[in-house]
Parts: sequence; C-alpha cells; structure tokens
Amino acid sequence: HQRTSTTIHKSYKLFCLDLRHSSIMKKSWQTTATDELAMLECGAQLAKHLKQGSVLYLTGDLGAGKTTFTRGFLRGLGHIGNVKSPTYTLVEPYEFAHVVVYHFDLYRLQDPQELELLGIRDYFHDKSMVLVEWPSRGEPILPAPDLILDISVLGEGRALQFTAFTDKGYDALQQISS
Repeated sequence: HQRTSTTIHKSYKLFCLDLRHSSIMKKSWQTTATDELAMLECGAQLAKHLKQGSVLYLTGDLGAGKTTFTRGFLRGLGHIGNVKSPTYTLVEPYEFAHVVVYHFDLYRLQDPQELELLGIRDYFHDKSMVLVEWPSRGEPILPAPDLILDISVLGEGRALQFTAFTDKGYDALQQISS
C-alpha cells in the first residue's frame, strides 16, 4: 500500500458533541496532511465549499502551517500570486469576482481594542470570507467563527482538527469530509 505525498488522510468520522449548559451543537472532523502539498490541497478543498460570509479561525503553534493552509485556500479560489502572512499589517485582502477574502494575523496584536481602530467590523459581511490566525488575541472583539481549524505538528505532517459552530461551517465540513 503506497500513498502519494499529497494524500490527505481522512481516517476519522464526522461527529457531534453536545456542549454542556448550551443548546449550541458543534461538529468536528479530523484529518492529516502528510506534507505541504497536502496542506495546500486541504485549503483548496475547503475554499470550494465554504460560503460567503463565513469566518474561519486558524489556530496552532508558530510554524504549524496556518499560512500554508491559507495559501491553499486562496489558490482554491483562483489566486495566483504570493500569499504572505500579514503579521505586521494585520490584514491582507484578496479580491475575487464574487467574494473578498480577508486574511488576518493577530500574532503581534498588543490589545484587542486595536481592532476597533482598524474598523474590524467592516471586514465581516455577506460578500466576504474572513480567515483569522491567532484569534484568541482578538477576543472579545472578533465575531464568533463558523469554523475553527486547529493545526498541530504530527511528525513531518500535520493533524488538522476542524470544528464547526454554525450551519455554514457544518455544510463545509460535510463536503470536505465525504
């Protein structure tokens, strides 16, 4: 049994967890990316199924692959140029025919109130998709996500844990996990 280097290993099932003391349901799905090409492909697959108006939080340690995943996501929408982490600019916009993607990296954010000065609420609308690296640094200013992707290093590859909190997030998970 030989696997190509770009295989995305889908060995886990989609499942539901009841949150205690809440009517909110969250749905999760796990997969692995064996290398950078697999991360790019996973990002591209999600881009095909995530709807406009969606918010995706990207979590994981430094160097886990959040920006690599985002590069794949943007390429999945047709972006051809470079994708850099907006560590110093906080946000990079990418315009497409029917949607604008805002890629935030809040790693260097000193105070969540800085987001208000940036006009953060203007980025979240029904014609955008917003990807946020280091979202915990923007709490409580950031809106709740539709989907969270937690990336962790797994040898040479990466473990990807997707958790959906809304119907939009769940619909995207159903598509990429099938």
